[in-house]
This record gives sequence, C-alpha cells and structure tokens, in this order.
Amino acid sequence: MILKGKVHKFGDDINTDDIIAAKYLVSSEPKELGKHCMETIDPNFSQAVSPGDIIVAGNNFGCGSSREHAPLAIKGCGVSAVIAKSFAAIFFRNAINIGLPFLESADAHKINDADIIEIDLAGGIIKNITQNQDYKTQAFPEFLQAIVKSGGLINWVKNVQNRGNSR
Repeated sequence: MILKGKVHKFGDDINTDDIIAAKYLVSSEPKELGKHCMETIDPNFSQAVSPGDIIVAGNNFGCGSSREHAPLAIKGCGVSAVIAKSFAAIFFRNAINIGLPFLESADAHKINDADIIEIDLAGGIIKNITQNQDYKTQAFPEFLQAIVKSGGLINWVKNVQNRGNSR
C-alpha cells in the first residue's frame, strides 16, 4: 500500500486535546470532528488539508486522554497517515481501531512542512520526493494494512466473518 501527500508538520507532545478540543466531543462523526482537527494549534489546519495529506510530528504524538476522537478527527479531515518520532501507547490502539496508518521514524525531524512524501507501508520506506531522500521505518504489518484497507477494525472483522460465512 502506497500513500502520497503533502506534509503538515507539528512538534513534540501533541496531545489529544490539541488534536480535537474537548468541546467537540459531542460528535463521533469523523467529518464533523475533522472540521476542528488541530484548531487549537492551527485554526486553519482543516482547511489547509487535502485528501491524502500526511501529518509529521516529533516525540509522544497522541499523548493525553485515551479518546478515540483524536484519530477520528485526523482521518475525518482527510489525513491519510501520521509519522512521528514516537507515539503515546493509547494512540496506537485507537489509530488501529479506525484504520489510520501511523509510522515511527527517527528521521521525522528531517521532513519539512509542505514536503511531498510517499509512504510504502509494506516496504517500510518513506520517500521525501521534495528533498529526494528516503527514510527507513518499520514495515506496516500485512494484517494492519488489511485493517486500514477495510476502514478500521470493525469493518475488517465484518469482512472476515462474511468470508467465513460464504464458504
């Protein structure tokens, strides 16, 4: 699976309140949450995102509360993946549940805002097209790629069950 988009760069310790403010937690609709994604840091973020764009951040992305609304907001505004130096553990689970790819990269700091990058999830390669550089990351496991393609864990389970029932 290959993802390609423009980078929106953030720093360290981006918490779930930064990703989606608590006042918007009255909805769990991804598109509605996406309208307010990152607005406490950048009020124009959701308008600046084009479908397929990618967030790149520093250490401890997704720290704070365990709200699943955070990756929902990211996905709802059109972001296709998040690359960071490290993630808060709870963000891993929530991102998997909704089918949002996330990659840890020690080279995240080398990627600049507005760079165009391409991610080869299966190969574990981040290609910075703007800078003509490649960065290695851990390959996204095949079963996680299947969850992403299905649109999240619940859809993946339904697909697996449907395949089993059709035999």
